[in-house]
Amino acid sequence: MARIPESYLPPKEMWPEYIVPEEFSDIPMKLNLADYFVDRHVREGRGDSVAVKFMDETFTYTDLQRMVNKFGNALKAAGVESQDRVGIRLVNSPQAMVSIFAIEKVGGIPVPMSPLWSKEEVAFVANNAEMKFFVVNEPLLGPVEEAKDDFEYGTKVIVIGGKPDEVKAAGNFSFEEMMEQGAPELEAGMLDADDIGVILYTSGTTGMLKGCVHFVRPVIIEACLVNKYVYDLKPGDILGGSAPVSFAAGFGTFTLIPFAGGAGISLLPKFAPADMLDLIQRHKITVVTGLPTAYWVLMKFPEFKKYDLSSVRLYTTAGDALGAETLEGWKQLTGQPIWEGFGGTEVLHLVTSNTMNPEPVPNSIGKPLPGIKVRVIDAGWNDVKPNEVGSMVIKAPSGTLYWKPYVDNERLLRSQQENVTTGWNKMGDAVYMREDGNIFFVSREDDVIKVLGYRIGPAEVEEAIMKHPAVADAGVVGVPDPEKGQIVKAYIVMKPGYKGNDAFFEELKEFLKQHIAVYKLPRAVEYVEALPRTPTGKLLRRLLRK
Repeated sequence: MARIPESYLPPKEMWPEYIVPEEFSDIPMKLNLADYFVDRHVREGRGDSVAVKFMDETFTYTDLQRMVNKFGNALKAAGVESQDRVGIRLVNSPQAMVSIFAIEKVGGIPVPMSPLWSKEEVAFVANNAEMKFFVVNEPLLGPVEEAKDDFEYGTKVIVIGGKPDEVKAAGNFSFEEMMEQGAPELEAGMLDADDIGVILYTSGTTGMLKGCVHFVRPVIIEACLVNKYVYDLKPGDILGGSAPVSFAAGFGTFTLIPFAGGAGISLLPKFAPADMLDLIQRHKITVVTGLPTAYWVLMKFPEFKKYDLSSVRLYTTAGDALGAETLEGWKQLTGQPIWEGFGGTEVLHLVTSNTMNPEPVPNSIGKPLPGIKVRVIDAGWNDVKPNEVGSMVIKAPSGTLYWKPYVDNERLLRSQQENVTTGWNKMGDAVYMREDGNIFFVSREDDVIKVLGYRIGPAEVEEAIMKHPAVADAGVVGVPDPEKGQIVKAYIVMKPGYKGNDAFFEELKEFLKQHIAVYKLPRAVEYVEALPRTPTGKLLRRLLRK
């Protein structure tokens, strides 16, 4: 087995403390992710349970296992070995699931890559991860082809879709031909608990891309923990949403957690209100997950009520502030709440959830999941008082561990030192905790706006702006001001038929006085056609600040 050089990870004294909740301590020390998430269910008699629904197609666990084995054998024949890194830039589809589990089954390390990343970002991650192969859907191939000349490690590209002859003529491998050549039986490549299971690159909300390492056993523990206490997915359940599986949030949500419970997933290649609602009705989705922006768009969809959503027992969200208005509006529309949680790329997935309460607490990201420890601290790492804003630090099954920290003038080694202290992971989020243990997200610490000593969370201002009937989208950042230190600046997308100008800005400020304190009002505005967002819809405020 190929071992990862020690220099590719920080020194162990800088590692976070990994928590293993007692209820999951029986997970073995020798394992394989695909074996646990797919093969185990077939072995234990759940082979006929639904694993994947895609448009009009349905695949059982036995179907999925067979396809995974075929592509896994083809990967082995092409030279993929244990702990080799294989990139994935994929739309949500059965082929995406086959690719991910096949990489895992041969002991490889999947490296999800955002469908929106540019040529430069593609080349950076391919080289930083030293990828041996790169699996790409034909429609997403453009930036990859442009970046190929910059690949430093001979990364080979496997294309899903397109004409095989044209794919091979461009020097690439055809996924379809590889599937035809692969045998349907494959023994899983077992790994040690501290071998790497996945490398997730941050979405870039606060700077350059960082590779976050997650070991095999913690991946399984986190998947089981979140499933048990948040989703409670079992055979027969269908999880639906639109987060890309080749992006950190979607990878955890759709390739790990439902498969821990032997449930199925409904894959939507691209979010559109009618498509999402149609799949809920057609696939009998039982659990829906999505960003708050997705729920907001669905609520405003004129034909919402014509769809039958009676199969859904749970709606969840994370990744951005939900807001009390969206929570209440959804409850009025559907009769069900949205359960908000909090997680991060560095800790793999969710670490808190409102499902720890009998009913969702408005504006709260909930309480820590069982076994996970959360503190709110000041700059000196001292615990702050209840209801006082501070920095969130966490101990969880997985944690902050940066890939290749010594390159680029040891940039990530410094980040490791800054973000992990005595085993605690600093998340970079400003929050406060009530005495009852409920945690309230204020802002990314880099996004907090400081006006005359006041600390303002941009999400609160954005939510207020979005209440204006002429506003389609809004983002808020702090910009330097010689008198106040910073002022609030709003970036606004107007709805069709409305015009953004000085008169509207004055009207907006008067409107906002009904919803937020005067010191939180935007003092500058810029009207834009669209806001920069990740594939999951998270606002990239760092790009607004630029």
